[in-house]
Amino acid sequence: MSDRCEHLDTIEHLEGGEGVAGCEECLANGMTWVHLRRCTSCGHVGCCDSSPGRHATGHFNATGHPIIRSIEPGENWLWCYVDEVMFELAG
Repeated sequence: MSDRCEHLDTIEHLEGGEGVAGCEECLANGMTWVHLRRCTSCGHVGCCDSSPGRHATGHFNATGHPIIRSIEPGENWLWCYVDEVMFELAG
C-alpha cells in the first residue's frame, strides 16, 4: 500500500453524479445499489462494495482502470485500487 496515488495521470472524468440514473449494470439487471462510484478513466458508473453487485470493483478488475470517485452528494473523495489510497483533489 502506498501513501500517495501514482495514477493521477489517468484521470479523464471528474464530473459528479448529476443526471446519473444509477449503476449501469444494476439498472440493466434489475438490481439495487447502495452508493455510486464513477471511473475516472472512462466515466463508467458502478455500485460500491456494500452493494450486492460490487460493480465498481468489478469494472476495475475487468479493465484495470485504477481510480474511482464517489458521486454521492456531499462526498468528494477518490480511491485508487492499485495504490490502495483514498484522497481528495484540491480544487
